[in-house]
Amino acid sequence: MQDIANEIAQALSQYTSEVEAEIDMIKADVANETVNMLKVNSPMGRRGKYAKGWHVKKDGKSYVIHNATNAGLTHLTEKGHAKRNGGRTKAQPHISIAEQEAIKKFENKVERAIKGG
Repeated sequence: MQDIANEIAQALSQYTSEVEAEIDMIKADVANETVNMLKVNSPMGRRGKYAKGWHVKKDGKSYVIHNATNAGLTHLTEKGHAKRNGGRTKAQPHISIAEQEAIKKFENKVERAIKGG
């Protein structure tokens, strides 16, 4: 009886390790896909520096997507802002759209990994 318990524990441990490794790959893939999506869908501006500035940074076991060139513009372009001479700029949502898409992709891929497909 003890042998069966050990076999089951070993199989579960191996399955868990395989799923963890696959989830790590999924995290990197989804982060890179999201950066590409942001680069395509971000407002270009005069020189396109804002759109080109999206990068992925690994932070421990997670990935952080940030704009390395114009981090201060992310909120202003996403939400709009007051203009110097009055009025407001139009909001250009691109981060929230990419975030929701990344969440869906990640959940679907993890679900497939857990089911073994």
